[in-house]
Amino acid sequence: MRFPLIAVLTVAITATASAQGIKPLGEFRDWAAYRTSQGGERVCYMASKPKKAEGKYKKRGDIYAMVAHRPGAKALNVVSIQAGYRYKDGSKVALKVGGRAFTLFTQGQTAWANSTADDAAIVKAMKAGSKMVVRGTSSRGTKTKDTYSLLGFTAAYKAMSRACGVK
Repeated sequence: MRFPLIAVLTVAITATASAQGIKPLGEFRDWAAYRTSQGGERVCYMASKPKKAEGKYKKRGDIYAMVAHRPGAKALNVVSIQAGYRYKDGSKVALKVGGRAFTLFTQGQTAWANSTADDAAIVKAMKAGSKMVVRGTSSRGTKTKDTYSLLGFTAAYKAMSRACGVK
């Protein structure tokens, strides 16, 4: 039940960006927050690019981490990682913040937390942490390691949450 809702959220954010426009809520150190709407419902999200992207690849698309709220669909704190490549089918992504380690599942170019409880735990760790390391494997078997700064994460999270009426 969780995956279709997440997939709809990602499609909605992507489609909305081109269809209705995005309202920037601000840049907070290494994170930026945004608000948009789809079908009259608010969608708020925040994103950041890695400070360091490692791996033996020749070409890689956009890489970013994102947290999103879609209160109308009761989808809050949805964590996703965009790899910039297609993940190996059935592979897992290792996400580490401080001493906390999480495993995400993959679909296409995106990795997701396995449950809403995992999403909440990852967000909590990100608020307390200073960096996040994400390790994945491409469909060609290339291993990558992306390091994100968490400076500004909490401020961006507060702005996103306020804009979507989430407490």
